[in-house]
Amino acid sequence: MDIQRPSQAKEKLRKRLIVGGSIGAALIAVTVLLGRLKPAVPSIDKSLVWVEAVKRGPMVRQVHGPGTLVPVDIRWIAARTQGRVERIVLLPGAPVDTDSVILILSNPDVTQAALDTESQLKAGEADLANLKVQVQRDVLQSESEAANARASFEQSRLRAEVNDQLFKDGLVSELDLRLSKVTAQQAEELDSIAQKRYAFSKDSVVSQLAVKAAEVDRLRAQAKLKLAEADALNVRAGMKGILQVVPVEVGAQVQPGANLARVADPTRLKAEIQVAETQAKDVLIGQVAEIDTRNGIANGAVSRVAPSVQNGTVTVEVALKGELPHGARPDLSVDGVVELEHLDDVIFVGRPTFGQEHQTTNIFRLDADGVYASRTPVQFGRSSVNSIEIVKGLEPGDRVILSDTSQFDTHDRIKLN
Repeated sequence: MDIQRPSQAKEKLRKRLIVGGSIGAALIAVTVLLGRLKPAVPSIDKSLVWVEAVKRGPMVRQVHGPGTLVPVDIRWIAARTQGRVERIVLLPGAPVDTDSVILILSNPDVTQAALDTESQLKAGEADLANLKVQVQRDVLQSESEAANARASFEQSRLRAEVNDQLFKDGLVSELDLRLSKVTAQQAEELDSIAQKRYAFSKDSVVSQLAVKAAEVDRLRAQAKLKLAEADALNVRAGMKGILQVVPVEVGAQVQPGANLARVADPTRLKAEIQVAETQAKDVLIGQVAEIDTRNGIANGAVSRVAPSVQNGTVTVEVALKGELPHGARPDLSVDGVVELEHLDDVIFVGRPTFGQEHQTTNIFRLDADGVYASRTPVQFGRSSVNSIEIVKGLEPGDRVILSDTSQFDTHDRIKLN
C-alpha cells in the first residue's frame, strides 16, 4: 500500500529566508565598513620630488637676472649733410682710431659750397688788408697836416711876438702888428682843427677795421662750417675702439642726422641685467654684484637702477671692476646676481617653485619615517635667489618637498615610494 510522505516545501522556504537574510546582513556590514574607511593616500616616486632640510644660520639675500654686456663708451656717427654712400671702407669688427675713415659719401652741392665760401673768405681777407693800408695812409696824411699846421702856427706866433717888440721900439707900424697877430690867431685855430682831425683819424682806425674784421670773421666761420661739412663726407670714427654696426649700403641716399655707424670701446664694459619687478624693489646703487659671463665671474657694483618697469622687469646697470674674463665683449649674454643683504641668524630653506616672500603657503613636510608627508601651512619671509626665510610653521631639521605638488591640492597626505 502507498505511504504518504511529509511535505518539504515549508522547510525549503525557511532555509531560503535564512540564507537571504544572512547575505543581506553581510552586504550591509560590508557597506558600513567601506563607508568608514579613509580615502587611499596618493603616492609619488621619491626620485621625482625635490626634498630639502630646513636650516638655521646666515643667509645671503640675492636677486638674479639675465642680461648683456654693454660698452660704456658708445658713439653713433650721424650724417651731417645729405649724401650718397659711395664706398664702405671698413666693415663691422674692424679696429678703428679717431681719424679712421669708415665710409665715403658724395654731395656735389656741399663740395661746391665749401669752395665758394673759401673764395669769399679770401676776398674778404684781401679787402681787410687793403682797408688797413688805406686807414694807415689816412692817419699818416692827417698827421702830416697836423704837423704843418703846428709849424705854421709857431711861425705866426713868433712873428707876432717880434712885431710887438718892434712896435714898442717904433720900428713897425701898428697895422703890421695887428696883421701879424690876426695871422697868428688864425694859424692857432687851424692848428687846433688839424690836431683834432689827426686825433679823430687815429681813434676811428679801430672802428673802421672792426666792421670789416667782423665781416671777415663771419666769412671765416661760414667757410669753416662748409669745409667741415665737406670733410664730413669722409665719415670718420671719432674715437678709438671697434666698429660695431654699419647700417647702410653702397648707393643709399642718407639724410642729415641718419645713423651711419656705431663705434664702441670694447675695453670698458658694463652689464645691464633684467630683474623681475617684484624683486627689484630692494636693489640699491652701490650693492655688490657678480656677473657670470659663462667663461668666468666679473665683480662689480650697481651703478644705476631704471626708474620704470618694462615688460615686467627693471633694468639694473652694473659697473664692472678689475680685469674682465677672457671672451667678454659687447652684447654678450650674461647672468647677474646682486647681493641685497646678509641675514646672520634665520631659519631658511631652499626656495620652492610655488612660494613667494611674505606669504603663507601650504607645503608638504615629511614625517619622521620619511615615507609619508603631511600638508603644513608655512609663513615665508624674505627671499633670495635660491633660498627663502621661514617665519612660522617649520623648524630646523624638518624636511619638506619643494617641487610642484599642485596635483595633490585635494590631499592632506602623500606617500613617497
